[in-house]
Amino acid sequence: MDKVVDSAARAVADIPQGATLAVGGFGLCGIPSTLIAALAEAGTSGLHVVSNNCGVDDWGLGLLLRAGRIARITSSYVGENKEFARQYLTGELEVELTPQGTLAERLRAGGAGIPAFFTPAGIGTLVEEGGLPWRYAPGGTSRPEAGGGSVALGSPAKEVREFGGRRYLMEESISTDFALIRAEVADRHGNLVFHSAARNFNPLCAMAGRVTLVEAERIVQPGEIPPDAVHLPGVYVDRVIAADPADKRIERRTVRPAAAAPEN
Repeated sequence: MDKVVDSAARAVADIPQGATLAVGGFGLCGIPSTLIAALAEAGTSGLHVVSNNCGVDDWGLGLLLRAGRIARITSSYVGENKEFARQYLTGELEVELTPQGTLAERLRAGGAGIPAFFTPAGIGTLVEEGGLPWRYAPGGTSRPEAGGGSVALGSPAKEVREFGGRRYLMEESISTDFALIRAEVADRHGNLVFHSAARNFNPLCAMAGRVTLVEAERIVQPGEIPPDAVHLPGVYVDRVIAADPADKRIERRTVRPAAAAPEN
């Protein structure tokens, strides 16, 4: 089955208001920026997003956030986005912070049909006890250093069981209406290859989405990807588009100091 769609706009056209989305990427590495831009252009709002982070202020999921399109996000790291902090602390955005490895496993379990699992991550913290602020009451401070206002909605306490003399938390899996991911290579049947660290959360999000949209830097014919080179089989993929090759940014550029000129 040929899964290639001729435009990002057509690929995201049936994503409804209030949809749940699993979005791949880590920082700005491997993010589906072409699909995100198309979704921003479509004006879809009330979105519930699951992603490791929320981009930066002017790129990636930050575009949707700045436009007020995201109502809730489940993430593990949000430190590079000032608008995210502002919306969270003023009660405009609901935020579920989850340990990074737990988030990855929740997505994987959702794709595998596993409803819940037990993990030691978070034992003895507010992750176990509940009370992490998911949403602040409207009118809280917009200054991150001052903290938020009163908590309107806190995280619930989690079930704890003991296995082999050690305590574990129960975490529920995650599945979403749609998934947006980016790959280096896709064939027309949806088999995917990711480039190095850009694989990150992308396969997990693809598994968790009931309908998975992929943007690929290169689209090839079926059979051109050797079977042993496939990172994610096409059974998890529903639509493929060509990614905009210019849609790549470096989140934080780090360079070595310039070498001192040799003395004569």
